[in-house]
Amino acid sequence: MGADADTAADGIGRTLRRIELLPNCSLTPGGALFFFAGIATVSLTVAGFFVLSGFWPVLPFAGLELALLGWALGSSLKRRHYTQSIEIDAAQVVVETRGPGGVERTEYPRHWASVKLTNPPGWYPARLLLGSHGRMTEIGAFLTEEERRRLYDRLKVLVGRTSESPGL
Repeated sequence: MGADADTAADGIGRTLRRIELLPNCSLTPGGALFFFAGIATVSLTVAGFFVLSGFWPVLPFAGLELALLGWALGSSLKRRHYTQSIEIDAAQVVVETRGPGGVERTEYPRHWASVKLTNPPGWYPARLLLGSHGRMTEIGAFLTEEERRRLYDRLKVLVGRTSESPGL
């Protein structure tokens, strides 16, 4: 999931809590390249054997397979640049989402903020939402169900219910 900083001062003397959410991305670019090269070698060797035997239509399918694998690995590697941080102080809750497209910062008054965990039917994952006054931000979309539920419990304690501001 990420790191939860202990209570700290922010330089102005305010007490705040900071929760950093990071996706679990153990695949490095070098590891992805090594994996792709290994699969490509095996795939093209087998395809080459069939092409030499006269079954030339196998080669375009091997190329399509490798293109799809390259796209999937690239998408997986982009995911590691996506992070979220949640800062909670006595007055406000700030959600900062960082991704390849830039930084999005959303602020909510803590007194009116609420935390919701949707429980959709079937196999759909739950969504963790934080917001107030009709504006909601999804938090931790990349987390597992268990991590999302633990974060929900943690945020319920820190943010409180609407028109309630528990001590930090």
